[in-house]
Amino acid sequence: MDEDKSSQTEEQNSTQIVNTILQEIEKDREKEIISRRFGLFDRKETLEQIGEMLSITRERVRQLEKSIFTKLINNPKIIDSDYFKNFENQLITLIKKEGGVITVNNLALLTNQNKLDKTERSRLSFICLLSSKMNLLEENDSYFQSISLKENFSNNKELTSLIDKIAEAIKQANHPCTLKELTTLLKNNDQKTLNSVASVSKKLASLNNTWGLIKWPTVNPKNIRDKIYVILKEHGKQMHFNDIADSIKKSGFKRKDVTTQAIHNELIKDKRFVLVGRGIYALKEWGYKQGTVADVITTILKEAGKPLHRDEIVKRVLKDRFVKETTILLNLQAKKDFKRFSKATYGLREEQSSLSK
Repeated sequence: MDEDKSSQTEEQNSTQIVNTILQEIEKDREKEIISRRFGLFDRKETLEQIGEMLSITRERVRQLEKSIFTKLINNPKIIDSDYFKNFENQLITLIKKEGGVITVNNLALLTNQNKLDKTERSRLSFICLLSSKMNLLEENDSYFQSISLKENFSNNKELTSLIDKIAEAIKQANHPCTLKELTTLLKNNDQKTLNSVASVSKKLASLNNTWGLIKWPTVNPKNIRDKIYVILKEHGKQMHFNDIADSIKKSGFKRKDVTTQAIHNELIKDKRFVLVGRGIYALKEWGYKQGTVADVITTILKEAGKPLHRDEIVKRVLKDRFVKETTILLNLQAKKDFKRFSKATYGLREEQSSLSK
């Protein structure tokens, strides 16, 4: 019974903490200002919006906000209270498990039964600002809003410095890096911290336990073609388009409800992919070139500079194309570009004239 009550209290803690803190503010107008500016019960409001509602200037709202918050942060009834310290310790425990830093969004998911809630995020940010043990990094073009522990990062500059070092190390490596690789590059063996710190950066993205620049499709696939590329890259060898479709459906991609036909269409359009067999595709970067089986035979014979035995031609074609041996033999016999020079030996028809000279 006591456990049930404790569980219910924890689930409602951020609301209870905020309500208790606001009770320390005597004037209703000042409660309104703090509540609306920090978005404690609804969306955050600007100085202008609050000033218009209260019929005071924007500058007056700013002055009042600063004055009220200073009183709160220096009020021992709040900062030294059991209710505040207990909740503060709960947050610290959660952040420690993440390596000393966490985005406010992820922390809100942990404290709100894995449900996204803007109000929960605002309350956590507000409580963090009151705490002497945590730093709040506000969101900007480079970083997500995050909370770090002062015992791990004395200030935000120390945190952002490590974030930027991770991004630069990955940029210099010029390929997605595993956490193990990052520990070597940065000479920092704390994989958990590196992972959490990297997640604060808006310049980075991760997929399948590797980190890379957000513009790289291998870690941040934005469309079907990018997802196909990631699947083939991870598989490391050719795949049938049906298997690619199945792999995408089973992947951790955000959007994976695509049809097999759509995937096949994208494979045909994108020059990164090469048809190497009946419905089988590989990456061009692996050394494959576009073309039919006949095109491959032509290239092989041109490079050889002489007729080749049928078995040798088949052997070389099968290095580039995943087709049946009979398909290769049919191309040798049916295409006008090829001519049999002697038993089981084939060359380019144009070679016939040069050999006869």
